[in-house]
This record gives sequence, structure tokens and C-alpha cells, in this order.
Amino acid sequence: MEGLEQVTPALLLSVGAAVMGSLQFGYNTGVINAPQKILENFYNETWSWRFSEPISQPTLTALWSLSVAIFPVGGMLGSFSVGLFANRFGRKNSMLGANILAMLSAMLMGFSQLAGSFEMLIVGRFIVGVFCGLCTGFVPMYVEEISPTSLRGALGTLHQLGVVLGILLAQILGIEWLLGSSSLWPLLLSFTVLPALLQCSVLPFCPESPRYLFINCSQESEAHEVLVKLRGTEEVGEDLQEMREESQRMQRETSVSILELVRSAHYRQPLIVAVLLQLSQQLSGINAVFYYSTGIFERAGVSQPVYATIGAGVVNTAFTVISVFVVERVGRRPLHLIGLMGMAVSAVFLTVAMALTDQLRWMSYISIAAIFSFVAFFEIGPGPIPWFIVAELFSQGPRPSAIAVAGFSNWSANFLVGMCFQYIEQLCGPYVFIIFTVLLLGFFVFTYFKVPETKGRTFDEISEGFRRSGARGADKYSAAEEFNTLHGDDPDL
Repeated sequence: MEGLEQVTPALLLSVGAAVMGSLQFGYNTGVINAPQKILENFYNETWSWRFSEPISQPTLTALWSLSVAIFPVGGMLGSFSVGLFANRFGRKNSMLGANILAMLSAMLMGFSQLAGSFEMLIVGRFIVGVFCGLCTGFVPMYVEEISPTSLRGALGTLHQLGVVLGILLAQILGIEWLLGSSSLWPLLLSFTVLPALLQCSVLPFCPESPRYLFINCSQESEAHEVLVKLRGTEEVGEDLQEMREESQRMQRETSVSILELVRSAHYRQPLIVAVLLQLSQQLSGINAVFYYSTGIFERAGVSQPVYATIGAGVVNTAFTVISVFVVERVGRRPLHLIGLMGMAVSAVFLTVAMALTDQLRWMSYISIAAIFSFVAFFEIGPGPIPWFIVAELFSQGPRPSAIAVAGFSNWSANFLVGMCFQYIEQLCGPYVFIIFTVLLLGFFVFTYFKVPETKGRTFDEISEGFRRSGARGADKYSAAEEFNTLHGDDPDL
């Protein structure tokens, strides 16, 4: 990999500490899947104890959907607050402080069975969702800002690697003979306290983002010291010069609020790209697989669906590792295109296999292969790339607000899938993934025509590309406006 000599111990420690937040995000995404039936029994027992009658199926379905969907609701709130905390307290301190939420949620979920309260579990899921929403902003932002340009994509992909490792860990610990039993599931849900404590013990030894120190705090000497530590060399003049130029531009544009970002025509094109890339990740159908894969495998006729789900997690992790090593060679845009088209084809095969399983039992194996393929193509592009490319599309001023808006879009789509998938599946049956196929093809077309390549380009070069594109659009608009003013509705023209 190009630039491998720039991977210093200080850089690895800083990225590794930040990615512990990504692991918690992945763990809390996947942890609710395996113990679904046990948690539904807990809901039923609690309801029967309170009201002296078993819970009705519609109420149970609604409570379970709420337990799944309340997590992205918290994520929406957390992601929308990223800019507020990142600019005020810095990237590193924001990651540290957010762990208070992780510990609070672990306590609520861990003691919910003892208290006989499924409400504590649901509130705990909401709070850990807020925490994870913050992490999905803080981690990519911090990693992108401390990484050398030649390694920005590879190190940015480590956020997604942390996510998939967290999902896999949750799937393994969720096995019934480990922590997925009727007596140990509170430990399964509160396990997130351990990576929170680990991150809190390591982050104090990591530096603050040098871009934040230089551009936001005007601390050039401190930024120089951090860069020397991160790069392992005194030759950091090129990085400093880039920050100096961006700082001079920041004096003209200052920090950009979310409202200013959304209303500004100057940032409209990169913002649309950022939001639609996030939607391409969540509306691809991947979280339908993550949240409900055990049930999908059961309906596909798989005799041991939990182990098939773990197999999908292994594939998930393996292809994320592959993405780490190829993203700087192939580029962001080609990988995203390959991933979207591969997922669309896999979704078609999955639909056919699920529709024919009752007639042809061997189709259950095609279902497994299709889900594994679906997950693999997701991790090639749509999984890792939307997270870190948002930080590449914007300069220091609008970056926190842009990440907040993009993250909010991601979590909103996450919520819609988590809340609605069960009902849509009941309505559409095995054909539910056709909806995702159509969406995937639409996102493929958008990416092909609108998403720029950012590999090997500095933040300033990427922003300048959008500025030139916007200026060309403004020039065309002005020319058309002038033509209409001069000639009006002349029928001879």
C-alpha cells in the first residue's frame, strides 16, 4: 500500500482508540438480533406479571419493532449534535465525553431484567443510539483529520472495520450457550461498557486533531508537534502549508452552521452527494439483513440460522479488510459502483431463492450464498465509503455540519428500515428485496453521474473542484438569464 511508511505507532494508536467507538456502534447494531425470541419472552413475562394476561401479538410486534428502531432514533439525535460538540470541545475530548452515555445505557439494559422493566431496556437502547450517532460523526472526522493524504481512504475504512467487528462480536456472544441465554442476556446487552472503558483509558494518550488545533484554535506550534508525532518525522511542512491555506480561507468563510450549510448554493452539490451516499448505504437493505437475518434464514429453511448469521458476519469482516487494502488503489467511486451493482444482483438471487424454498429445499443454500454475496459487496463499497468520503468532500469550516447532516440522513434511513421492514416483509413476503434492488440501481446511476473521485486529492483540491463546478453552473445560469432578459419570448429565436 502506498505510504505504508507513514503508518507510525502514534497514528495507529490514535486510529485504534477512535475506532473503539465504531466497534460499539457495530456491537449495538447487531446485538439485538440473536436474542430476539428470548427478549420477546421477557416482554411477555413482564406484561403477564403486570396485567395478569399474555401480551397480544400486535403489541409484541410493536414493542419489538420499537426496541429495534429506537436505536436509530437516538442515532439521529446524536449525529445531528456532532458539530456542536466537535467544534466546542475538540474531536478527542468529544469522543471521551460521549462514553458517559455508553456507560449509562449499559446500566439501564443490564438491570432491566432485575427490575422487571422492558422500558429500561428500550430507554437504554435509545441512549446508546445517541452515543453511536455521535461516534459515527466523531470517529470518521478524527481519523480523516489525522491521516496523511495517501492513507486517508485506507484508514477511513477502519471505521467500518470496527463496525463489522462489533457486529460479529455481538453475533458470537449472542449464541445461546454463551451470553444469549434467558439468564445472561442482560450481560450481552451491557457488554458495551467494556470497550467504553478501554477507549477512555487509551484516548488520553492520543493527540488532538492537528487540523482542529491549527484551523479552529490557531495553535500552530501545537499542531506542528502533533504532526511530527503522528508522521514520525520533522518533515511536515507540506501538511502545515495545506492547513495554513485552509486556515486563511476559513478566515473568510468561518465556521458554517447546519442552517447556513443547507441554505447555501455554494455547498449544495457536495451536500447532495454526501446525503445520497449515506442513503445508498442504509436503503440498500443491509440493515434488514443485520437486524433480521436470523428470521430471514429461518424462513429460508436454514436449520441453524444463528450460525448462518455468524457466517454472514465473518464474510462481512473479511471483505471489509479487503476494502482497507484496495480503496487507495482502485478509488472510492469504482468500489462504490461495484458494490451497489453486486448487491442489486445478489438481492435478485435472494428473492428468487426465498420464493422457491418451499418447492425446492436446496434453494435454502442459494439463500445463504445470496446473503453472503449481498454482505460482501456491501463491504466493498457502500459500507465503508459513505462514512469517510463526507469528511473529504468539505473543508474545515463546513465539515462538522456536513457530517451532522449526512449522519442524520443515515440514521433516519436506518430508522425507517428498522421500523418498517417487518411490516413490509409481512406484506411482500419473499419479494421484499425487490424494493431494495430498485433503490440500489437508482443509487448506482446517481453515483456514476454525480460522485467525484477523491483518491489522492487534498481536502482543498476536492473543495476547489466543487467550487469550479458550482461556478460553471452559476455562469450557465447567468448566461441564460441574460439571454432571456435581452430577447424575452421572441418567437424567432
